[in-house]
Amino acid sequence: MLDVNFVRANFDLVRKKLGDRGFPPDALDRFGELDTKRRALIGERDNLNADRNRESQEIGKLMKEGRREEAESRRAAVREIGDRISAAETELSAIESGLNALMVTLPNLPHNDVPVGADESANLEVKRWGEPRQFSFEPQDHVEIGVRLGILNLEAAAKISGSRFAILTGAGARLERALTNFCLDLHTKRHGYTEVLPPFIVNSNTLFGTGQLPKFEQDLFKLVDERGLYLIPTAEVPLTNIYAGDILEGETLPLNLTAYTPCFRSEAGSYGKDTRGLIRQHQFDKVELVKITRPEDSYRELENLTSDAESVLDALGLPYRRVVLSTGDTGFSAAKTYDIEVWLPSQNTYREISSCSNCEAFQARRASIRFRRDAKSRPEYVHTLNGSGLAIGRTWLALLENYQQEDGSVLIPEALRSYMDGVERIR
Repeated sequence: MLDVNFVRANFDLVRKKLGDRGFPPDALDRFGELDTKRRALIGERDNLNADRNRESQEIGKLMKEGRREEAESRRAAVREIGDRISAAETELSAIESGLNALMVTLPNLPHNDVPVGADESANLEVKRWGEPRQFSFEPQDHVEIGVRLGILNLEAAAKISGSRFAILTGAGARLERALTNFCLDLHTKRHGYTEVLPPFIVNSNTLFGTGQLPKFEQDLFKLVDERGLYLIPTAEVPLTNIYAGDILEGETLPLNLTAYTPCFRSEAGSYGKDTRGLIRQHQFDKVELVKITRPEDSYRELENLTSDAESVLDALGLPYRRVVLSTGDTGFSAAKTYDIEVWLPSQNTYREISSCSNCEAFQARRASIRFRRDAKSRPEYVHTLNGSGLAIGRTWLALLENYQQEDGSVLIPEALRSYMDGVERIR
């Protein structure tokens, strides 16, 4: 959530930055109206409280002087002032509720070096690694490969659960598990992250803290019972909220966390887009990276986090590129996002396999995550960062497509073979 005081003091700047994200020019008009009414009511209430205090003091003096009738007559005036204070506070509460309801719908402000643009066409490539393989035969996509090898079954998954689910069997299931363990080992042993196994079901406060609620409720799977719980869309949600409401010690930062979880997304509004195979599923596995940092360190840590995610693709020998997302393509809670896109031969293009974002204090303000620089310092909001390290299903399909062989088999990258009990090839 944005800082109300910052919005008030930098109204035109905030309006411009929201405009860069595609918000209409009048998006903040209601903020101005509500905030003006709020300040007027606060002034009115404070003046009335001052009047009531003065009157109460006068009544006290009159009582001491024995002027009881005069004191009683003034008590009626005090009661009238009290009624006016109550009315002002009721109206103020309604206005503050309206202001808060508006604030929680406003996205984070883009960082100054984020390219301005309406959509993904304005994204800027900043890095490219590896050369796409030149095939001596017509490469197949991952669905054709997986079905032919007997390791991917979409028809049975549809029978059990519906569209956008998959069943992996045999070496396919083993490859998914190998990728998960490889990513966790890489991030914990080489990059210094602490592994966490969080709940896969969370409450609405937790989803509010990271920005999924209230704006994106249609994208979530909600459990049908009285508790109002949801399946997690990403491990970012429980990992970040471990520290909701906490005041951390500055010397403990940054905190680096990683977790494997299944992720569940309804993908509302995306029907007809990327529906083939494993690219856009309702349920998928992911290894997530989360950092909680001091504000002055967060952009350095964004570079570190993004490099940590890229190192998985480096080790697997999968070509990729890094792009910085434009203002119109950046997610709701993020101030700056890098997308890592892996090369898919069947599509002859790069496709997203990880998004690495700095949310600055946006999530921390919603979840009330703060830190103290020392014992005498006032608490400040931390900065939170997150990224996929990586999306396992998309890594799985990228391996099949990039390592497919003319004889129909798929080579296993050397980095994964120990996780596959020495298997070098899926036939």
